[in-house]
Amino acid sequence: MLTLAVATEIIDEALAEARRRSFAPLAVAVLDAGGHLIAYKREDGAGIVRFDIAFGKAWGSLGMGFGSRELSQRAGKNPTFITTLTSISGGRMVPSPGGVLILNADGQVLGAIGISGDIGDNDEIAALAGITKVGLVPAS
Repeated sequence: MLTLAVATEIIDEALAEARRRSFAPLAVAVLDAGGHLIAYKREDGAGIVRFDIAFGKAWGSLGMGFGSRELSQRAGKNPTFITTLTSISGGRMVPSPGGVLILNADGQVLGAIGISGDIGDNDEIAALAGITKVGLVPAS
């Protein structure tokens, strides 16, 4: 189970990594395996739509069973399918890197993190740092 304390630690480390690397201000959402929000933080200066993007990256990862980087790559190959998925999910799927599944050591999905604010690659770097800091396994 992904607790509030662990989700908060993941977020705090993701934001710390972003500051070490001078990324743009980020918004970070951590969801449980059922797609429910556990914790969220938005840095000063992050845009108002960043929550929706971060949530969509995490939710889409959970919904498809793989990270939003893979979703982004698939979008390039089959944009009509991804557009359909985005539509039927009520806009909750965002095909851009920064959504990463959170696994335990046995490979069980505990939840997902979604980050928005910088380019997708940087969002993903911060997400990976947060997950690994708490001893869990990222699956992007």
